[in-house]
Amino acid sequence: MRTIRVRLALTYTGLFLVTAAVLLASVNLSLHHRLRLETRPPAPPAPVAGGVLTRPPEPVLRPRLMEEVVTYQWEVAGVAIAVMTLVSLAVGWFFAGRMLRPVHRITATARRLSLSNLHERIALTGPHDELRELADTFDEMLARLERSVEGQRRFIATASHELRTPLAVQRAAIEIGLPDDVGPVKGKLLAANRRSERLIDALLVLAQAEHGIETPEEVELSEVVRLAVAELDHGDVTVTVTAGPCTVLGDRTLLHRLVTNLAGNAVRHNVPGGTAEITLTGGVLRVVNTGPHVPPERFGDLFAPFRRIGTTRTQGAGLGLSIAAAIARAHGARMEARANPGGGLELVARFPAVS
Repeated sequence: MRTIRVRLALTYTGLFLVTAAVLLASVNLSLHHRLRLETRPPAPPAPVAGGVLTRPPEPVLRPRLMEEVVTYQWEVAGVAIAVMTLVSLAVGWFFAGRMLRPVHRITATARRLSLSNLHERIALTGPHDELRELADTFDEMLARLERSVEGQRRFIATASHELRTPLAVQRAAIEIGLPDDVGPVKGKLLAANRRSERLIDALLVLAQAEHGIETPEEVELSEVVRLAVAELDHGDVTVTVTAGPCTVLGDRTLLHRLVTNLAGNAVRHNVPGGTAEITLTGGVLRVVNTGPHVPPERFGDLFAPFRRIGTTRTQGAGLGLSIAAAIARAHGARMEARANPGGGLELVARFPAVS
């Protein structure tokens, strides 16, 4: 890959090579021309009195010696150009790296930043040149983004309290205020109340996951997997768990929700008497079930919010897998989905930086 550093080094080397070649060629051609003038035979002498001719003077340089001098000069020039080309390439590579060091610092900071460490800044020092201006602009953008994220987090916390409290009061009023002899009305009201609570809870978890993890900690994922599966209502589905040691950096509550959603999806969207296998090996969480066949053209809807595949509106809000995908992204994991040949799905979450 021809990076900017490589292009700068090659440009410096090319400019030096052209300049050196022109300079040495000019010197050698001038020397060659001068030697030709020095070795040109002089004009014959005029006769003197008495008919005796004086002996003409010898040339300053012999032609063969001139050729040897010119050949040697060209050889020295070629060696000098080759050596100086290598030296200029090394020097150009070094200085290009020094000039591009602020760019590498900006790139490293941009890669390291996430919603959990928006307080970091590049804080580039040095002369007020174009790179310093770029770094300062990037820092100003981070400050605006940090203020926006903090405002959204405060809104989520406030909305969580303001939305859950009326529903809790409503549920209490239904359970206490309505007598049992009102028939199915009380049950329908309680079911609608519980669906509203689950929907609001799911939306808040989705918003929290989309905004990243504020204080990540080391979490033993195998313990979370076993606990989440133990709390799950299996129904008539046989669930097997194989979880090896795996430590990830993240939020325990969100990871618990991720496993709960994946395992619950495998149990809920299954065939009567089916199976669900949950394995955790080397930072790869895999959930496989024997549910109905999923068309390949519907795979794009699996992790989209409010999308249901083969279910009715009463079976869920269509947020389970989208919440799981958002939690996975917040932990730097990658979600994948594949169809099983005999029906059902294979959901995979690959976690990075596993110890």
